[in-house]
Amino acid sequence: MTPPIFDNASSQSADLARMESLFARQRAAYALAPMPNLEERRRHLSQLKALLLEHKGAITDAISADFTSHSADEALFAEFMPSVHHIDYTLKRLCRWMKPDCRSVGLHFLPASARVVYQPLGVVGIIVPFNYPVNLSMVPLVAALAAGNRVMIKMSEHTPRTAALVEAMLRRGFAEDHVAVVTGEVDIAAAFASLAFDHLLFTGSTTIGRRVMRAAAENLTPVTLELGGKSPAIIADDIPLEDIIDRLCFAKSLNGGQTCVAPDYVLIPRGKLESFIRLYKAAFNKMYPTINGNADYTSVINARAHDLLQDWLQDAKAKGARIVKVSDEAISDGTFRMPLHLVTQVTDEMTIMQKELFGPILPVVPYDSMEEAMDYVNRRPRPLSLYLYTYDRGLQERVTTHTHSGSMCINDALIQVAVDDLPFGGIGQSGMGQYHGREGFLTMSKAKPVMRKGRLNSMRFMYPPYGGMIQKWIMKWLMR
Repeated sequence: MTPPIFDNASSQSADLARMESLFARQRAAYALAPMPNLEERRRHLSQLKALLLEHKGAITDAISADFTSHSADEALFAEFMPSVHHIDYTLKRLCRWMKPDCRSVGLHFLPASARVVYQPLGVVGIIVPFNYPVNLSMVPLVAALAAGNRVMIKMSEHTPRTAALVEAMLRRGFAEDHVAVVTGEVDIAAAFASLAFDHLLFTGSTTIGRRVMRAAAENLTPVTLELGGKSPAIIADDIPLEDIIDRLCFAKSLNGGQTCVAPDYVLIPRGKLESFIRLYKAAFNKMYPTINGNADYTSVINARAHDLLQDWLQDAKAKGARIVKVSDEAISDGTFRMPLHLVTQVTDEMTIMQKELFGPILPVVPYDSMEEAMDYVNRRPRPLSLYLYTYDRGLQERVTTHTHSGSMCINDALIQVAVDDLPFGGIGQSGMGQYHGREGFLTMSKAKPVMRKGRLNSMRFMYPPYGGMIQKWIMKWLMR
C-alpha cells in the first residue's frame, strides 16, 4: 500500500500554503512575461527533453516501485518514448503554429485587416492519474510550454516515488514560478482543482472528473477532461480471428489493463465466441508464458485496486456470468499481478458492465447482427475509444459515421493515441476538449481575434441619422 503523504494536519496545512504560494508566484511571473517568443519556447521544450533523457533509467525504476512490479519495456515505449517524441514533433512545427492567421474582413468593412493571434492563457493546471504518471504529465506539459504558459502539475498520490522523481527532475530544469509539481492526498487534489487556473486539464475517472469540473466552475476555469468509460471492441464476422487476436490481447494486457483507452469489452459474432476464447488464451500465454515474477507483465497498482477487481468478478459470478481465466497460475511473487479473466454470459446488472474495468478483466458479449452490435454501443455512454475489426470498407465507414466515440481505431487498438498528429479527447461522459499535436497547442492558447483599421472609415456612411440615400443603397447591396 502507498504510505500516507501527511503525518498530521500541520503538514497538510503547510503543503496547501506552499501550493497557493506557487500559484501566486506563477501568476506574477506570467504578468511580467506574458508572451514568450519562439526561441524561449523551443529552449524550454529542449530542456524538458534533456531532463527526460537524463532520467530515463530512474523513470522506469520509480514506476516499477510504485506498481510493485511494472514492465520496464512498457514504461519505455508507453511512458518515456511518447513524451520524447511529442517534444520532437512539437519543436518541428511550433514556428508554424505560433504564426498569426490572416482572416478575411469582408468588403463592407474595408479598408481593414484581421488576424488571429495565439496568446498564452497564463497559468495552466494539470492533474495526473496513476496509470501513466510520466506520459500523462509530460505530454500535457509539452502542449502548455509550447503555447507559452506557466504550469503547475498535481501528481497522483498512488505513485509517490514517480511523483518525487518528476518533481526533482523538473526543479533541475525550471524555476518553480515557471513549472512546479504538487504532491499530496485527496484534499490537496481538491484544493488544486479549486485554484483559479487559466485552464485545467484533468485525466482520470468520470466520477472524479465531475468533481473537478464542479470545482473549476467556481472560477469559470475552462477544463479539458480526459476521462474513460467502457471502450468497446467490435469484431465483425468477415475478419479471421487469427489476424487480430494478438493485437487485441496486447492492447488489453498493456500496463496490466490499466489504460483509459484499453478495450473494455468485446462484441463478437455469436458463432465465434468459443473460438475467440480459445485463441485469446493461446495468444496471452504466448506473450506471457508465466505470470509470477514475469518482468514483462505489469501488476495492478495496489491492494485496494486488486481487491476491487476481485469483488467485481465475484459479483459477476454470483449473477450468472461464466469466468474464464486465461492462466490458472497462482500468484505468489508478492505483487498484485492478475491473470486476465474473460467473462461471458454478462448482463447489465453486473458491476463489470457498469464500471470502467481498469485491470485485466474483459467481458465478451455475443451478437447476432452488426445492427445489434452498433445499437448495443449507441445505447450506452459515449466511450473514449471504439475499436472495429473488419476488412469491409463499407462497414468501416458505416460504423465510423453511425457511432460516437472520442477516437476510433480500425483493425488495431491503442495505437491511435500514440499518433502525434491526431487529437486526443473524449466525448460526453468520456470527457471534453482535446490535446496532442496542434490541438494541444490550440487548447492551451487563446485564439485572439484582432481587427485593425487605418485613417479611412467607410463605416461612417452607416452612422445616424438613418434613412439617407447612400445608407439605403448600401443596405440593399449588403442584403441582396
